[in-house]
Amino acid sequence: MNLKIEVERETDGRWIAEVLELPGCLAYGETQTQALAKAKALALRVLADRMEHGESVPAGDELFSLA
Repeated sequence: MNLKIEVERETDGRWIAEVLELPGCLAYGETQTQALAKAKALALRVLADRMEHGESVPAGDELFSLA
């Protein structure tokens, strides 16, 4: 599975990155790169939490891509 990340710039200049397949998984950053890094880190924490609770998680080498 490949988790798609949508990135947009807010009117105040901040960047927001959202992992589309993980509802509520979004992060802000001062730069696009920072927002992407934060969103990826959050997604990994969400997936780790799901694994700990016996829920299914995506597998594969390519976990992220830009939407």
